[in-house]
Amino acid sequence: MSALPQRPALARRPALPRMRLHDFDLIARRTFDVGVALAGLICLAPLFALIALAIRVESCGPIFFSQVRLGQRGRHFRLYKFRKFLVRRYPHERAVTLANDARLTRLGKLLMQTKLDELPQLWNVLKGDMSMVGPRPETLDFAECFHDVYRQVLDFKPGIFGPNQVFFRNEGALYPADCDVERFYRDVLFPLKARVDLAYFPYRNVYLDSAWIARGTIAVFGWSAFPTKGSNWAEGIEGWISHSCRRNGGAAGEKHN
Repeated sequence: MSALPQRPALARRPALPRMRLHDFDLIARRTFDVGVALAGLICLAPLFALIALAIRVESCGPIFFSQVRLGQRGRHFRLYKFRKFLVRRYPHERAVTLANDARLTRLGKLLMQTKLDELPQLWNVLKGDMSMVGPRPETLDFAECFHDVYRQVLDFKPGIFGPNQVFFRNEGALYPADCDVERFYRDVLFPLKARVDLAYFPYRNVYLDSAWIARGTIAVFGWSAFPTKGSNWAEGIEGWISHSCRRNGGAAGEKHN
């Protein structure tokens, strides 16, 4: 009896790559960012026009302020804000803004207090330079502060909202009188901000991010998580970092001397 002819073996199809949870999270987060930024730019267009007109009427100069900032993994990008400074050169111009900064216009003070100067960053989110929630993008003046463990902050895409945007909403009022403001920022404020970021962003989720967007929005109307004067503000933030580290079982946000 003759053997039956063997059927040719079917070519094995290459296995489709499985989507990792991290990849899904990135896609979901980007979809959320694009949707919110696009909706914000459309819905807030009348407010954009009103602010732009007020800036043009009050003082000469451009409507928008742009500056190169440090983005994810140290990549440089151009950040946009509504201009709140007078257009003139100041000797020894600072890289930080104080509460009663002489460079501020009258409208600029209002924009800083309400954080409306940050609205053009919705365009940065739409472009992919920033996210709705992330660490604040640092200026190049303080790029050298990202050393040792603090370099990990650059692993995350910078954002409009986040813990530091709530805790340091009135940052300009935290500088002691007659101090070297840039040194105070490097030695005190930057390490504290970096530890807050490292205590939160490695363990973030969409629910916590949504909560920080809500808190950041409420903070515009004057709500603050901690006292903004005296020494208690630093103690409150230190307590939040310690609590977050214990809850997440991480040590990234612990103090480094």
